[in-house]
Amino acid sequence: MPLVLVLDHLRSAYNVGNLFRIAEATRVSRIIACGYTAAPPHEKLAKTARGCDELVPCSVVERTEDAIVSLKAEGYRIYGVETVEGAKAYWDTKFVFPSVLVLGNEALGICKGALALCDEFVCLPALGRKNSINVGNCGAVVVFECLRQLLAGRRSLEDGHESL
Repeated sequence: MPLVLVLDHLRSAYNVGNLFRIAEATRVSRIIACGYTAAPPHEKLAKTARGCDELVPCSVVERTEDAIVSLKAEGYRIYGVETVEGAKAYWDTKFVFPSVLVLGNEALGICKGALALCDEFVCLPALGRKNSINVGNCGAVVVFECLRQLLAGRRSLEDGHESL
């Protein structure tokens, strides 16, 4: 899938492992671990990744901003998955591929420098007192929506209709 996950300073290696499983299940092309985000080989990450950390390509970039600038130069559209003002619900977003999903720190969100580089923001609307959910769960929802849209676009092409 023409989708890259950029993980911005995630605190939990278990969340990162979960995201590797999601990435492998949906054939995400690669993961970029930024800042202090755990990256393979890592014991806690491996525990939840269950081997997917050996199947999904991963690179480490110190500054999230540098990863985003490089991906933009490669032609990717950058989506920050964040609860900022103006973020569209993921179900109202028409993803343009190739895409990047930037997933932020569990407590702090996406760092300010990286926020400024995103092309668009998507969120999971939350009706409860808390305005966000676990980064692994959130990532799963948005990644599977990207896969749904990509597959729907391919079916449309096969049927002779317009693609995404």
